[in-house]
Amino acid sequence: MSAVALAYSSEPGTEASSKTAARVQELLDKVDYRLADSEEDRAAIGRLRYEAYLREGAIEPNPSESFIDPHDEDKNALTFGVYVDDELAASVRVHVANKDCPVLPSLEVFPDVLEPELEAGKTIVDPTRLVTNHRLARLYPGLPYITVRLPWMAGILYKAEHTLAAVRPEHQAFYKRTFKHRLLSEPRPYPLLRKPISLMSVHCCAVSDYVYRRYPYFHSTQFERRMLFERRPSAEVIALNPASGEQLPPADEQLPLFAQAG
Repeated sequence: MSAVALAYSSEPGTEASSKTAARVQELLDKVDYRLADSEEDRAAIGRLRYEAYLREGAIEPNPSESFIDPHDEDKNALTFGVYVDDELAASVRVHVANKDCPVLPSLEVFPDVLEPELEAGKTIVDPTRLVTNHRLARLYPGLPYITVRLPWMAGILYKAEHTLAAVRPEHQAFYKRTFKHRLLSEPRPYPLLRKPISLMSVHCCAVSDYVYRRYPYFHSTQFERRMLFERRPSAEVIALNPASGEQLPPADEQLPLFAQAG
């Protein structure tokens, strides 16, 4: 997704890296991840998205001052609000798809890339509509890290062969450096956005040691992951759950690039 860069050094082994990790961990202790189940929550997230995308010129103004799309209603879509001190600070929508439930936003734009993967029985996590509140992101520089942690946890929980990043070309370097994403497709026009989007992917379980070593705040527990992604009583989501009793893998530069509102 298109976004605004927030930057400070976070190279491993540096003093800046240690300070960054401490700040992000401190913020994580204050954050509440909430599934947007109510109309009030969805409306607030729609306004946050609108402000964020409008701020960076990714969309045209509209009278509703809200940014909602049909994929918000997909039964395998989970839209999260990220709250700091009970204030909506960020949001991300996460689709988990497989051959039995082949619904994800990026499939519309990259069908030639993703359809063969679904047909081969692979699981795909597609995070979209990543936005932050501009004021709160400046107050809490670790906020984007905390937000992108949600799709990372989904990738670990479902052992997804692909956790996608649909991003503008100038943001590819961040995802490659931070999560070892690889490029699947050059930029293409993306619905409702004014700027073309490329497609990248990573197998989270395959790079987890690397990521946890550099960014320890991406650790999570099995309990946290299951509470976040398995609490909706939807057949489409339940069908994607790991098999009962299956042993899950241990899980316990620059900030991620998001659109910012405010």
